[in-house]
Amino acid sequence: MLPSVILFAFFVWEPLLENVRLSLYKTVRYEPVAFTGLSNYLRVINNVDFGAAFRNTFLYTFWSLLIGFFVPILMAVLISETVHMKGLFRTGVYFPNIMPGLGTIWIWSYLFNPGKTGVLNIILGKLGLPAFDWLNHSGWTIPLIIITMTWKAAGSTALIYMANISGINPDLYEAATIDGASIWKRIRYILLPSIRGLARTLLILQVISVFQILYEPMVLKNGGPNNASISLMMLVYRYAFRDFDFSAAAALSVMICIVLIILSGVYMRMTRKKEE
Repeated sequence: MLPSVILFAFFVWEPLLENVRLSLYKTVRYEPVAFTGLSNYLRVINNVDFGAAFRNTFLYTFWSLLIGFFVPILMAVLISETVHMKGLFRTGVYFPNIMPGLGTIWIWSYLFNPGKTGVLNIILGKLGLPAFDWLNHSGWTIPLIIITMTWKAAGSTALIYMANISGINPDLYEAATIDGASIWKRIRYILLPSIRGLARTLLILQVISVFQILYEPMVLKNGGPNNASISLMMLVYRYAFRDFDFSAAAALSVMICIVLIILSGVYMRMTRKKEE
């Protein structure tokens, strides 16, 4: 295990601790020049964009759980209960994961184009409906970005659920069928309880992943309109690679890490109490 531990410490823990140290110093490029304590944290919090980025990041997480968490479960259940052409459906749901992330975003940007050339607006025009200002509408921007992310990632998560479902003892299904249980009762009392533990783990991983959303809102709207889609990781990117203020970027990264640790701890404590 020692080589793996050394690599993990070098590529994970050492940069993490160095990032914490960097957040406490004034920097010139990457070099710390003077200890400033918590002033970088205060400077980040007082930034006019911080409030919007913080709020939007939680909105991304909320909409991802509302839209994206249940879609892979539904796909896995439907495909697992399918008798014919399972291989075709598995390939179909996984296909979006093969596509490059930026390519996926460009495709969806053509769908959401607010002008007359946008695919969705063309469809609305054929139906006799007025065009809609999709991503330029601040109330719709975040849900539409989450729909894009769900289309991209749901297939791989569904395959994980299907692998878990395939491990269920077939005798349970046979006994339930003999007892006259319908498909809905088999799903409710056999299938869903078997994936509960996996769903809890994937939920935590999804929260951590979505909380660090970056290139989707950056490519689609660059944080707009009027900061309606800016995220905390976009703010980190701007600090580091637009303003070259690496101490502020490090401070905000540490804050994101702390929030994720707190959210994960609260969720695991709640689920542990429920299990007990």
